[in-house]
Amino acid sequence: MTKTGTVNKTEYGFSRISDHDILDFEHTYGADHYQRLGLVVRKTEGVWLYTIDGRKYLDCLAAYSAANQGHHHPAIVKAVVDALQGHYGGVISNVVYTDAFGLFLKKVANLVPQMAPRFGENGNKVLAKNGGVESVETAIKMMRYYGYKAKGIPDGKQEIIVFHNNFHGRMITVVSFSDSKKSREGFGPLTPGFVTVAYGDLEGVKKAITPNTCGILVEPGQGEGGMYTPPKGFLKGLRELADNRDLLLMFDEIQVGLGRTGKMFCFQHENVIPDGIILGKAISGGLVPLSVFVTNTRLMDMAFQAGRDGSTYGGYPLACVAANAAIDVIINEKLPENAARVGAYLKKKIDAIAARSTHVKEVRGRGLFIGIEVLNGEAMQYCRKLLELGILANDSHGHTIRISPPLILDEEGADYIAERLEKVLVD
Repeated sequence: MTKTGTVNKTEYGFSRISDHDILDFEHTYGADHYQRLGLVVRKTEGVWLYTIDGRKYLDCLAAYSAANQGHHHPAIVKAVVDALQGHYGGVISNVVYTDAFGLFLKKVANLVPQMAPRFGENGNKVLAKNGGVESVETAIKMMRYYGYKAKGIPDGKQEIIVFHNNFHGRMITVVSFSDSKKSREGFGPLTPGFVTVAYGDLEGVKKAITPNTCGILVEPGQGEGGMYTPPKGFLKGLRELADNRDLLLMFDEIQVGLGRTGKMFCFQHENVIPDGIILGKAISGGLVPLSVFVTNTRLMDMAFQAGRDGSTYGGYPLACVAANAAIDVIINEKLPENAARVGAYLKKKIDAIAARSTHVKEVRGRGLFIGIEVLNGEAMQYCRKLLELGILANDSHGHTIRISPPLILDEEGADYIAERLEKVLVD
């Protein structure tokens, strides 16, 4: 029998330490900052998660879109393994250049449509960081600097419009404009300069604009806020307001971009081009942390010169190698198209289940970004039942079951999900 603390390579994971011991280690030595389900995952592959004894669960979270390409996609794994074995994956000082980073920058800059076209067809530039929240703060810096430099707003007076039930991360500046008391309380002084408006309320945005407003930060689909898509015309209305009032419009597509909603970018559903976009999670295939802020070359050069920003690991070679492969997988395997097709198939089945259920308030979403709001507001009780049936799901904003599996899901996988949803939602 393996002693506690001994690490072995096994078919199902990093060690043979018991699940009981792993849970004990987490509770004893780790910060208790997530509401957890009692599942210890030892191995992941495709859409499946495996336990130490080989039980499998279909992953309906995809790590909040980090695993859009499926867990351990072989092409991305090979790229990372080759980089480590070839000695070109390690972190290198930013005072020199690497080919992995240069190729990654070119790929991302050209993947995204021309940002902020009102400033000219100058091409895009990319600023890389580690996690999505860092790139959110980069976008905030861009908006504030534009307000200061281009609009003449006194430094420290810049204001940015944000939206209720937003989720952009948990760093101090970002939680300062979160609706979640739990995220803010006791962490003051909080960062000023944000005005919050109801999601989808264009009139509210108009009223919130002042001479000190420099930008608008919005999720084109709210993942953590309840799996909401914006009302038709909302993003287009924001675009018009930003153009007319000389504001920068920034889209946070960390969860809804890179194919999740059935298009490469969520904003393409309304054919609206932002001034900047924030991407993360799936950009590196769920293997290495990476995020980016992308904007028009003219705006990037205005705000960020040498010494004004930086990140030791942001865009380091291993992350860029993974990302180059991860982006290729999204394009070559037509994952946005698959998400649109299989998502429509799955949503039709869920709509039919909801029509027979006494527990469902509403089904919403597009592509493989689907939310099932329950009437009692206690989505986690259904997620626990789903876990017993071989599905990992989680709640969004307490009241909604989140269904967002990897984008490689096929009809058979969709049937698997629907059959188990029926068992927990239909009496």
